[in-house]
Amino acid sequence: MRFLLDTHVAIWLLTEPSRIPAEIFDPIADPDNSVYVSVVSIWETAFKFRLGRADSPPFSGSAAIAHFETAGFSLLDIKATHAAFVERLPPIHQDPFDRLMLAQSIVEGMQFVTYDQRLSRYDAAILTWP
Repeated sequence: MRFLLDTHVAIWLLTEPSRIPAEIFDPIADPDNSVYVSVVSIWETAFKFRLGRADSPPFSGSAAIAHFETAGFSLLDIKATHAAFVERLPPIHQDPFDRLMLAQSIVEGMQFVTYDQRLSRYDAAILTWP
């Protein structure tokens, strides 16, 4: 199975793995599965880190690249087909980072792993938890 991690999930796996329940964590940790982080997560991390708010990521976008690669996550580049697919998504959720990652997961046939329950309303393979 191939998983695409939402930005929060990728960061929590690195910094607070106890936030991820076993039913989500175990398939991600299974070496028979492939785990990806979108370059969208690098962009989102850089953007939000620069804001410097209390809820900002704990590291910069540049550091995120090294952290994600060290963790063994494969980086998924953005393709034109991913960007174009966003227009086919219904307007359930307006976060541009999430919408592009969701489009990537659909186009690439991956299961999208997210904590955001709103994304479970899309007709897509989404792994989430309350």
